[in-house]
Amino acid sequence: MTIARKNTPLKLSALAAAVLALSACGGGSDPFESTNIKPSYLGAIATASYDGNSDDLLTAGLGKAGLGDVSTQAALKPADPLKPTAAELRRLAIFNNYRAILDISAAGGYGTLYGPNVDAKGVITTSEGKIAGTEYIAYSDDGTGKQNITMLVQVPATFNPANACIVTGTSSGSRGVYGAIGSSGEWGLKNGCAVAYTDKGTGTGIHDLQNNTVNGQNGVRTDATAAGKNSIFTAELSAAELAAFNTATPNRFAVKHAHSQQNPEKDWGKWTLQSVEFAYFVLNEKYGDLARDGVTHLKKLTPANTIVIASSVSNGAGSALAAAEQDTQGLISGVAVAEPEVQLAPDSRLSVRRGATTLVGTGKQLYDYFTLANLLQPCAALVSPTTNAFTTINPVIAASRCSALKTNGLVTGTTTAEQAASAMAKLIEAGWQPESNVLQASHYSFATLSVGLTYANTYGRFSVKDNLCGYSFGATGATGAPTAANAASLATSFGASNGVPPTIGINIVNNNSLGGPLLDAASLSAGGVQDYNIAGALCMRELATGTSANAVRVQQGMKEVVRSANLRGKPALIVQGRADTLLPVAFTGRPYYGMNKIVEGNSSKLSYIEVTNAQHFDAFLAFPGYPERLVPLHRYFIQAMDMMYANLKSGAALPASQVVRTVPRGLTGAAANPITAANVPPIKTTPAAADQITFANNVLTIAD
Repeated sequence: MTIARKNTPLKLSALAAAVLALSACGGGSDPFESTNIKPSYLGAIATASYDGNSDDLLTAGLGKAGLGDVSTQAALKPADPLKPTAAELRRLAIFNNYRAILDISAAGGYGTLYGPNVDAKGVITTSEGKIAGTEYIAYSDDGTGKQNITMLVQVPATFNPANACIVTGTSSGSRGVYGAIGSSGEWGLKNGCAVAYTDKGTGTGIHDLQNNTVNGQNGVRTDATAAGKNSIFTAELSAAELAAFNTATPNRFAVKHAHSQQNPEKDWGKWTLQSVEFAYFVLNEKYGDLARDGVTHLKKLTPANTIVIASSVSNGAGSALAAAEQDTQGLISGVAVAEPEVQLAPDSRLSVRRGATTLVGTGKQLYDYFTLANLLQPCAALVSPTTNAFTTINPVIAASRCSALKTNGLVTGTTTAEQAASAMAKLIEAGWQPESNVLQASHYSFATLSVGLTYANTYGRFSVKDNLCGYSFGATGATGAPTAANAASLATSFGASNGVPPTIGINIVNNNSLGGPLLDAASLSAGGVQDYNIAGALCMRELATGTSANAVRVQQGMKEVVRSANLRGKPALIVQGRADTLLPVAFTGRPYYGMNKIVEGNSSKLSYIEVTNAQHFDAFLAFPGYPERLVPLHRYFIQAMDMMYANLKSGAALPASQVVRTVPRGLTGAAANPITAANVPPIKTTPAAADQITFANNVLTIAD
């Protein structure tokens, strides 16, 4: 924009007059140019480019075949196992994070329904799916080094500023910054979008307290003192506190999500929005014209000409919803997520009805239902052990848990079978769907305690030195006693860890086990009984429901993470599996959708898609008992992303809320049948009446 200067009188506004005065005085760049300024919260930005052959953004040079072959793990062993390079750690991280959230089997859909070789239009190609481009990585921090939220932007070589798009890839679970590489990351890169990743403050920061080593931003481990403020995470302990802790409890670890004392979940939306701002900064530095000062760049890409889809799965999905709620700048165009970890304040206005069952309110919060599951699941697993999907639960120890629950008045029945039936009934009564029954055991085996313990610590902002409820994290030996961790596993933790123990050989330890600390699952309760540490489970439950000083701390942290369900009129899609046992639909997707309708009313543009025979962990489809019963939810995540992009790009209609009825693959002999299109029918823009999810008079009705 220019202002005409004539000899004839010209009336100027006060603002224009000030502008001309500045120009006359040489006051910097043209004030009418919108310059691209680096956000103040970002630290130094490291940049790396990948040719799409020897290395790339999506597969780290491994391609579809390398990602799909479990033997690749051995080939990725660092040249020096104790000193892996940043490049070696990145490749490990992409390999492990991609495989962690998908079913990497040809029979399950890898290479046909999804995978690097399946292009953006769903066409199966012979390509290895490698994608050239550039990565930019930086910390977001407040200057203390206590946050150090890792931000990463991938810009594929196919990015077209005339057709600009950005997709968020906030990590699921407690994963590092590449945690969404196989979900929204892959979709974004295939569609030529920049991908804005963040580890949201829960990433792979593991502090070896015994040896005082930590992960750097690129994953390379170093001495904590030398790292200073530049580590992903260093536990806040004085030298005296560290020495005392190591003397009392040697060979232990602090982990960022549990022990940062930041309760980062309260800011997951903020970190996701910051990752979008980082992406805009990177893109405008790359594509924006130079300003008149010849140094800075102009903002070429803005929300006015760029499609931004907030996306990801699980915790990352919850972060996307939080970001959309908090988006006051119009950074986000739309939302498409799967299986969101999202929590709401109690509100009795809402009722959710499925068949003959009606639940009033917004469901339990995460820590509430995880501590309930942690108590009941081992006992409930004995209802029908032969029909459970894969499990490592010991039936003798589980029977002791049933007995302990009865003693504490938490189940009824005189026999183990009756007590198990009571435990399962209580899970269903609380809100788990009956479709989850056969999955409860496997979730206790692999997820429930680790997640519950992590959130107990983070919500209460507890230090590692607190050993909350008698738990700690440490490697354990053949006897179950804590021991020194494997040095090579720790060295590659950035590339191999999921961010929450048990991981890379670091386990959950019961410090209060009779006779001394032991691996929690093998530990001894009072009287020498093995019951999966009933005292620890009861302690964790009290933090959710009790009035102790520690419970008050945890419950305050829980209040900080509730969401409003107000998406500000943004178009949005949520897809979730009906059998989700980790984040049950009754506590997450269903009440969020219902409250959005209450809060936004006619302005709501949210659709909720519930998929039968689908659950939370597609990677669990590799476990016995899973593949013949369940289909990959990822197939529907991809379709939701496609539908959202079409809506934002061309105005294509979004689907109405519905139940998608899939068909289990079944078995031929002992092998699950290969998946076909018939097993996974598409989301319909207009579902049949019998499949509709409806909302009226504050009642959400789910098709049975």
